[in-house]
Amino acid sequence: MTTALAVLLVLLALLLPNKLPYITPGVFTRIPVEALFGTALLLVLPPRARRVVAVLAGAGLGVVTVLKFLDMGFFSVLGRPFDLVLDWALLDDAESFLEDAIGPAGAIGAEIGVVVLVLALLVLVVLAVVRVSDLVVRHSAVAAGGTLVLGTVWMALAALGLHTAVGLPIASGSTAGQVQDRVHQVRAGLRDTQEFAEESSADAFRDTPPDRLLTGLRGKDVIFAFVESYGRSAIEDPEMAPEVDAVLADGTRRLRSAGFSSRSAFLTSPTYGGHSWLAHSTFNSGLWISNQQRYRTLTSSDRLTLTSAFRHTGAWRTVGIMPGVTQSWPEGKFYGLDNVYDSRQLGYEGPKFSWTPVPDQFSLAAFERLEHGKPGHRPLMAEVILTSSHNPWAPIPRMIGWDELGDGSVYDSIKEEGKDPTEVWKDDAQVRTEYRRSIEYSLNSLISYVEKYGDENTVLVFLGDHQPVTTVTGGRLGRDVPVSILARDPAVLDRIAGWGWHDGLEPGPDAPVWRMDTFRDRFLTAYGPGGATGSGVTPARASRPGPRPAGPAVPPHGP
Repeated sequence: MTTALAVLLVLLALLLPNKLPYITPGVFTRIPVEALFGTALLLVLPPRARRVVAVLAGAGLGVVTVLKFLDMGFFSVLGRPFDLVLDWALLDDAESFLEDAIGPAGAIGAEIGVVVLVLALLVLVVLAVVRVSDLVVRHSAVAAGGTLVLGTVWMALAALGLHTAVGLPIASGSTAGQVQDRVHQVRAGLRDTQEFAEESSADAFRDTPPDRLLTGLRGKDVIFAFVESYGRSAIEDPEMAPEVDAVLADGTRRLRSAGFSSRSAFLTSPTYGGHSWLAHSTFNSGLWISNQQRYRTLTSSDRLTLTSAFRHTGAWRTVGIMPGVTQSWPEGKFYGLDNVYDSRQLGYEGPKFSWTPVPDQFSLAAFERLEHGKPGHRPLMAEVILTSSHNPWAPIPRMIGWDELGDGSVYDSIKEEGKDPTEVWKDDAQVRTEYRRSIEYSLNSLISYVEKYGDENTVLVFLGDHQPVTTVTGGRLGRDVPVSILARDPAVLDRIAGWGWHDGLEPGPDAPVWRMDTFRDRFLTAYGPGGATGSGVTPARASRPGPRPAGPAVPPHGP
């Protein structure tokens, strides 16, 4: 029985795919070429060398198996495999996510459990390979004949190109192929630092004088808002698009009635399913920030970002509304933000909605109270991160009257009305429904905010950071996210007339698609001195229509 279990474990380790959808009974009926090669090698080695090779092969197979499990998680959430060079830094973020989700004690228990399982798997695979090698030696004649027969069958199946129902070849070489891929991946990761240094050294706007930056937006309040997980799937997937498209169509109509025009297109995000900060930094820096190593290198540099360009002019006060930030965030200095309001400084006393510390509507109301609504304020540039559409999409807040928000205590009863995320995630259809509802809520929050508080000086650029996880997308529609620009002053949109973006808040299927890292340069060019016929500059800040509601004093600056 022990020998049979050892053989089974080795075969399972060799045939285990690295994507969850591929795990079907048929995938374990394939013939692994690695087993044939390994058996042949063991048969010709002397006893001492055979034992050493068996131990090393077992350890290697154990490591590859652990990596397959990591790949399953990364493909399920981020749509890509685990990177041996660049992804270790993400373990800190995984630990923080666990603490938020199940508490510090639960996170420590989960971490201990994972370590124990990994060590047990490594030891068991080594022992299994050693036991199988002993079996091969004891029955060398049978093993040699079986290897010859199965090797012939493997070559025939490979020549015929036969596959399983999920598209994997029956003549399997997947484990060896994955090892080869890992070698290439490591080499690419090691080269990435040098390549990124060369890319980031080129900056067309590095030496642009402050008085020649963003001249076409002087006097405007410019808001860059990221909507978490707002991807192309939300507006094109037949299961979700009708409801989301209706929100965008209604928002276009309502804002047009308020005097606003809008244009929309798509940007291709560097990330998928998570790692929002990679998208934020790509959009801001004009560089392709596709991994944590690049992010850390970037935020340690003096690169001119889209947001820091506003501060560099001296014509704007720059602020960040960061409800997802729960501790010190030194990157705020890199982004050129005069002040960052995190989840502790927005005045919110209500409950968390799963991962989301502050509902989107309250975050926008806090921005109005703390900055935008103050009489006689300087022109503002604000980066606003909306988080209510963050995984796991349950429970979800709902829109209430802007004058009902108070300190957020009103959300206690709203959260109780919401759904339990553990129940939602038992059914993929429910997950997609709740994702769609969260996007509707975030979009309605933005549209309603502009409708109520926007004026002739308001310019809003809002976009998604990445597509949601594959549970929602099914791996379809790539990495594109919608992006929209809206303003009441026609001169603002006149400057991007040549972009070919679609009218309204919803980009059509054939709308332009740009890489996200190209936006910074296009934006700075369009709103620079030569960006359009005529200056498009507001010479003096117009007075605001009507008084603003008074709010509490601005809280102390964050760290």
